[in-house]
Amino acid sequence: MGKPGAYLEVPRREHGVRSVTDSVADYKEIACALPRETQRMQASRCMYCGVAFCQAGMSFGETRPTGCPLHNLIPEWNDLLYRGLWEQAAARLALTNPFPEFTGRVCPAPCELACNLGLNDHPTTIRDNERAISDWSWDEGIQSPLNPAPADAPSVAVVGTGPAGLACAWELTRHGVRVTLVEREDRAGGLLMYGIPNMKLPKYVVDRRVSLLQESGVELRLGTDAADPGVAADLLAEHDAVVAATGARDARRLSVPGAELPGVEFAVDYLTSATKSVLDGVAPSVDAKGLDVVVIGGGDTGTDCVATALRQCAKSVAQLEFLPEPPASRAEGNVWPQWPRVRKDDYGQLEAMEVFGRDPRMWATETLEVLGEDGHVSGLHVVSLDWSDGKPQRIAGSERILDAQLVLIAMGFVGPQRDVLDTLGAESNPQVFVTGDASSGPSLVVSAIASGLACAARVADGLL
Repeated sequence: MGKPGAYLEVPRREHGVRSVTDSVADYKEIACALPRETQRMQASRCMYCGVAFCQAGMSFGETRPTGCPLHNLIPEWNDLLYRGLWEQAAARLALTNPFPEFTGRVCPAPCELACNLGLNDHPTTIRDNERAISDWSWDEGIQSPLNPAPADAPSVAVVGTGPAGLACAWELTRHGVRVTLVEREDRAGGLLMYGIPNMKLPKYVVDRRVSLLQESGVELRLGTDAADPGVAADLLAEHDAVVAATGARDARRLSVPGAELPGVEFAVDYLTSATKSVLDGVAPSVDAKGLDVVVIGGGDTGTDCVATALRQCAKSVAQLEFLPEPPASRAEGNVWPQWPRVRKDDYGQLEAMEVFGRDPRMWATETLEVLGEDGHVSGLHVVSLDWSDGKPQRIAGSERILDAQLVLIAMGFVGPQRDVLDTLGAESNPQVFVTGDASSGPSLVVSAIASGLACAARVADGLL
């Protein structure tokens, strides 16, 4: 352990963020990393616990686990970071996590929620420490490709290039398997590329990892839809196994009158349009400029929609949340190290507060109808809900109309789109494996990476 008792002397300090005035004017990364010496001292706060719950990745009485699903050796690389042994810290981190540049930016840090220090104090800045180690390794040029598999090695097609697909491809390559990555979009990365805005995850971070995979001998086929029967048949014929890592892209729909009106868009389509606009330098196909925007859904994707609409110069932005406002601190019964059911003000809400002078969220609000004018959405008919009895009851007299010329549905996902899975015969063909969100349903990036690694190990065991 680097510095016993450091947590008594060194207060928690997280990475900074750009000023709202600057950040909403572009799509550059909002996070500002701490100086490396400061980050090193943050790593000293790790207590090197006898039982390190931070790396447990398990459920503590609830469905949402806390602790790292990858079982990262967190106390070990925190100690190495504090001692200034950056290369050794990077090597130790790479033992369990092939993509810390992703998790260090977009993971909600379940490791920190289970940090023992968090029981009575502020937890160690594990995510920031992880990102610092990863960024150092890229800056110093020590990230290197894997050894390409020999020409006579078994071959596997991995369909989908999100976190699970990339992790599976990386691990299969490490085992000596030839891999072909198949992606229906024009760029690799899946939700890392088009589901998470550039200000949270700059796309060069995704591109450089994909390039490293290609340098490792992985073939990349873009614009290739495995839902096409001909494509699926070729993949099954050309490869010893096929892995479906297609994510959980079947979005939950809004089932109210008027939901099919033009101007009602799924969040993932809106975010994809916005990112393509930034990367290609063209006008977005869905633009919030000058419009009253209502986002239905209070999760991370909804927050990303709020932040994107601000950058597109929306006239106003509101965010509807069906559930009641959570408490500011843990309620009785929601004890550490369970996932905290508390209010979270993320970057999108904080930016909207700064721009419009108010929180964009409307808690405990249900949409009754989407209103239209001249064949286009013009507003939402909503009502407030009373959750005091534990189930929602509409409040008499609370119905109202919200102006909206763009409605973004960010209500989560119900599971994978069936087209690719059905075409490949995933349920009956032993040659086909399924991993990531396509297998588990919607989850975290870090969980998808863990699933992809586990799937690769199973596939490799059967082929080598």
